[in-house]
Amino acid sequence: MSSTVFDLSDRVVVVTGAAGLLGRRFATAAAEAGAHVVAADLEPGPVEALAWDLKERFGHDALGAAVDITSPASVDALRDRILARFDRVDGLVNNAAINDMFEDPTAAAALSRFEEYPLELWRRSLDVNVTGTFLMCQRLGAVMAARGRGAIVNIGSTYGLVAPDQRLYLPPEGSQAFYKTAAYPAGKAAVLGLTRFVAAYWGARGVRANVLSPGGVENGQDGWFVDAYAERTPLGRMARPDDYRGALVFLLSDASAYMTGANLVVDGGWTAW
Repeated sequence: MSSTVFDLSDRVVVVTGAAGLLGRRFATAAAEAGAHVVAADLEPGPVEALAWDLKERFGHDALGAAVDITSPASVDALRDRILARFDRVDGLVNNAAINDMFEDPTAAAALSRFEEYPLELWRRSLDVNVTGTFLMCQRLGAVMAARGRGAIVNIGSTYGLVAPDQRLYLPPEGSQAFYKTAAYPAGKAAVLGLTRFVAAYWGARGVRANVLSPGGVENGQDGWFVDAYAERTPLGRMARPDDYRGALVFLLSDASAYMTGANLVVDGGWTAW
């Protein structure tokens, strides 16, 4: 197979949550494959700097833009800004998400327990992880459908497929300091359903929609957690931040031209047992 099927040259690819750990890698992977990247996140500074870096490194135009994906007005403003700059949208990576963290470690165990999990945190998580993904698909997907082509990649999670293993968050010595909360897996499972809907709804108009479901990424966690995760994974390690770049380019490119409504699981085998 020719490598040109993975080529994103001259395509406009929007990446939300682009200032985050995986978002930066996704934006870089798209730019390296030839795309004009729109790096979007809540704060303009980091994504403007990222866009400048991508232009310098790869020679393609890029745009850094602030967006609140839970706000229809903000999403519409982003869409209009993209169309004014590039006149089209070819790819959308819905990467922005909330993964519950608790500022006070002494309160984390109590607040993250299912019995005590605050309703406001549940609502906020679903607002970002589900409603935000919906709005981006709706507003930018409609632009793709009007042109008759496009690729949407919604970022899922293994926890959208299987329940969190709460034993991972139990230190070898001591009591449970944190529980993986209910909102994150519920939201990621909802993203799967939304993606299938979009794939079926716009398939005849040339818009493909798929999910990329990553496993856990090593990012400065406690050693006992990294070891426990690795032991739970057939490949024997957590993911590196760059492990998902190839899968993302595949889903955005013509290499996956006959693939829609699917869930590409890249988790080191986590869900295989």
